[in-house]
Amino acid sequence: MLSLSILRSITLIFAGASLLFGQAPGTVIAPNTNSWFMYFGDHRVKKSRFRLHLESQWRRHDVASAWQQLLVRPGVNFTWTPNVTFTAGYGFIKTHRYGEFPVAQPFPEHRFFEQASLKHSIGPVEILHRHRLEQRLLGEMLLSGGELRVDRWRHENRYRYMLRANVPLQGGTIDPGEWYVGVYNELMMNFGKNVAANVFDQNRAYGALGYRISKTERFEVGYMNQYLQQRNGRIYESNHTLQVSLWSTASFGK
Repeated sequence: MLSLSILRSITLIFAGASLLFGQAPGTVIAPNTNSWFMYFGDHRVKKSRFRLHLESQWRRHDVASAWQQLLVRPGVNFTWTPNVTFTAGYGFIKTHRYGEFPVAQPFPEHRFFEQASLKHSIGPVEILHRHRLEQRLLGEMLLSGGELRVDRWRHENRYRYMLRANVPLQGGTIDPGEWYVGVYNELMMNFGKNVAANVFDQNRAYGALGYRISKTERFEVGYMNQYLQQRNGRIYESNHTLQVSLWSTASFGK
């Protein structure tokens, strides 16, 4: 009963998170239907306190028929305590044209990030707080001589905060062969001199059914609403997104 009460409260908070940012008159909300297929790996290197973070995401649009984004994001984790982890890494992202109000041209992005992850429990519920800073280099494209190339790189910064809860459905812990419910909300805010009209970048609200395959692997299928403000500040996307993800913490070396 405690876990169900906590889950209900968190879900209600997440459902109303985007209402903190009202839209001005004349704004447009454009819905899209997407699918994200993802791998998250945090692989311990021998018996050290370091882990290699390997992440890839295939983000598809129009259910799954066309590209939305490709993301590859490696990094290095340092386990300070069992409940506190620091991470630094790099991501390459290719954003494609999609939806009713697409970008002018597909563009690349180089992204550097630093984050702190803090874990604790409330009864049987696992809670994660993740704070992330990103330094983003976004390619501004130019069509010249029939060829598309990067004309310059625009630097922007972004702060992200995610609150996540995993609720076991069988017993007080999530053990191999057991199911759980995962929910999270992540808020993203832009800052820096190159940010246009979208200081509020996006909010992601997510709920999923998960299954722990083994001590080191788990699998999730869920729904995410990505509520995103485009750079012009006038157009918002409400992206209804199927997420399928595999998580692994298998060690590299003995």
